[in-house]
Amino acid sequence: MKKIIVILTVLLTAAGCGKPAEEAMRGIVLSVDDLESVDWAALAHDSGINTIGTHITPQQVLAFTGSEKGQRFLADCRRYGIAVEHQLHAMSELLPRSLFDVDSTMFRMDSTGRRIADYNCCAHSPAALDTIAANARRYAALLPSDNHRYYFWVDDNKPMCCCPLCRDLSQSEQALIVENSMIRAIREVDPQARLAHLAYIGTMSAPRKVAPADGIFLEFAPFYRVWDRPLREENAFSPRPYGRGITHGDYLRHLRENIEVFGTEDAVILEYWLDASLFSNWKKPAVRIPWHREVFEADLETYASMGLHNVTTFGVYMDSTYFANYPDRGFLREYGTTR
Repeated sequence: MKKIIVILTVLLTAAGCGKPAEEAMRGIVLSVDDLESVDWAALAHDSGINTIGTHITPQQVLAFTGSEKGQRFLADCRRYGIAVEHQLHAMSELLPRSLFDVDSTMFRMDSTGRRIADYNCCAHSPAALDTIAANARRYAALLPSDNHRYYFWVDDNKPMCCCPLCRDLSQSEQALIVENSMIRAIREVDPQARLAHLAYIGTMSAPRKVAPADGIFLEFAPFYRVWDRPLREENAFSPRPYGRGITHGDYLRHLRENIEVFGTEDAVILEYWLDASLFSNWKKPAVRIPWHREVFEADLETYASMGLHNVTTFGVYMDSTYFANYPDRGFLREYGTTR
């Protein structure tokens, strides 16, 4: 009997049945200002949130994690079993703008044929790719991710390169060239590393001419949707002046097309259900978050139907002032525990 049990255990493990499935991400992305003024490790633990993404830039996060408060935050997250990752606007630190005077060809060419050091890079500059990859490797060592997911975003919604080699590539394809270079370097310090390809505004369309390297996963951020109607209502669209008339149906199409390229394994949905900064038009004092549990639950069903179970949301501006003005935290529990 014991021999039969052992054989069954081996067979079930080989089939993937003997190993518990990895817990799906239920995360929140917070700025260092939020983390400095609120005990977010305890709040996340009490709310069922299992992942916290720090934000905004690598240097800001390094300063926080190196501080006494930051060290206490990291220790508390370890104690509660909360994974800490870092979702970062990083390009200006991966390719410092000061290098323009050294080699202007590392930087993007605008539509007039002029090299300019405002945003992003030239995706066909070996020097730019080497510099970005080296700095990504350095920051990955300084800011390791508990779940081995790394996020070093290009300057999203900003122009990319129009040089003769880049101009026939979409923004998604240019970003993917840079990401493919970064993941190889990051894996030198974290062999299990995975790197996000952020599909967001300019990079929303799926890349066709460039294939993702091993370790690149999809992060999908439907920024121009509305949050009082579920994503499955395909005709819904944002009335905001800069919403560009993108409908929920457009987002679902983009998501399906990106899944065709990147697959669903490790994919992460980056939402805005709890983004006080967005609902406050990025001005403080923050307004109360318009939480719609029924929309959230419907969105989870939509994403799950497509094989997507890792979700996180921006929660920026939920600092001590926010909770002093709006003490109720029940919506966090609903967000963290609803499956």
